[in-house]
Amino acid sequence: MDVTHLAAVDSTRAARLLQQVRSARLAGQPAPVAPRPVIERSWERMMRSGVDPDHDVRADPLSREEVQRRRETSVLRHVLPVLREGLLAAADVAHHIMVVADEDGRVLWREGSPPVLRKADGLGFELGADWREDVVGTNGLGTPAVVRRPVQVFASEHFVRSQAGWTCAGAPLTDPRDGRLLGVVDVSGPLETMHPATLAWVGSVARLAEARLREMHTESLERLRAVAAPVLARIGGRALVVDPDGWTAAVSGMPYARRVALPKSLSAGPRWLPALGLCSVEPLAGGWLVRAVDDEPVRRGPARIVLDLRQARRWSVEVLGGAGSWTRELSPRHAELLYLLAVHRSGRSASGLAGDVFGDPARTVTVRAEMSRVRRYLGAFLEHRPYRFAEDTEVEVLLPDDPRDLLPHSTAPGVSGRRRPAAAP
Repeated sequence: MDVTHLAAVDSTRAARLLQQVRSARLAGQPAPVAPRPVIERSWERMMRSGVDPDHDVRADPLSREEVQRRRETSVLRHVLPVLREGLLAAADVAHHIMVVADEDGRVLWREGSPPVLRKADGLGFELGADWREDVVGTNGLGTPAVVRRPVQVFASEHFVRSQAGWTCAGAPLTDPRDGRLLGVVDVSGPLETMHPATLAWVGSVARLAEARLREMHTESLERLRAVAAPVLARIGGRALVVDPDGWTAAVSGMPYARRVALPKSLSAGPRWLPALGLCSVEPLAGGWLVRAVDDEPVRRGPARIVLDLRQARRWSVEVLGGAGSWTRELSPRHAELLYLLAVHRSGRSASGLAGDVFGDPARTVTVRAEMSRVRRYLGAFLEHRPYRFAEDTEVEVLLPDDPRDLLPHSTAPGVSGRRRPAAAP
């Protein structure tokens, strides 16, 4: 069913039809038409997690002080001008509002048509509110954060009945450096204001915001590179200068690595870093000077790796060993790849991984490029030809309670084939 086309022609009829679809699915009966796949999968997640479709349950909103604190620390504050310029003028004319939430689903900014803002208050669509999908059901903020792509939710496609009078189009905002979720931007309004081009419009502005973040990152590295050049010129040995997140600005005496995995709380002094070994770390204006102490980047004894896939938007890998421990958040693609290597301990070739991820064994160039990025922070614990975890590395995978919630964004055949619940004994 082309909801967008039908709603553009007759929004009342579309809303009535979607109400019938929702009622039939909740009752376990055949629906007059099938819901869109992205909506149907979201409804299935809501029913498994116990979200009440007929009662509006809201988490306590954040205090004004906490909202302000999050605003001041959120990377999204840097792209608000891009979002406002791209969305607000048209949204106000179309009786919509622009809403920006952080990676936790908390509403940090909300602007647009005053009458629509007042209506949003009645839905709990307010500053500091929690609009994660597993809290308030299928919606234009929470669902894009789970599936990691733009999603429009029209009328009774919202899982909770009280939201059926709205249309929402949201797009995830991700860190262009590593794919980490930063938040979601959404345009919402009464259902009769829905337009077929809204989703494409919101998605395009989100990409512009990410492009601005990429520019800012490049500019910051250039400033750090100017500081690093004279420092590296007067010291010997293997050394590099990185920004606070580990992105490399300059290197001397060693191969260039785009990023170095750093501990969450890094301080000056001797430190063990993945792929570099024992290092001396010194602060620089805007980053760190890292000098390798060992002759070779070696792994310090057996290690235990914990791949945590329990939370839909917070995948991570943790390395635990006698030489040091560290944790790194994973992008959606890296979460897929490491999961596939964890379940295939004997290893996968590039073509095998390409088939697992894309359903196309010929896409080996893309797989090799992604695995090269993975090896930049896990290279000491990975082998290749075939790709696999090192034999003396213990690997533990933490999975969601329900197999169907495994990497819900993923369409990879090697992942989706493992979402089936275990058979009853």
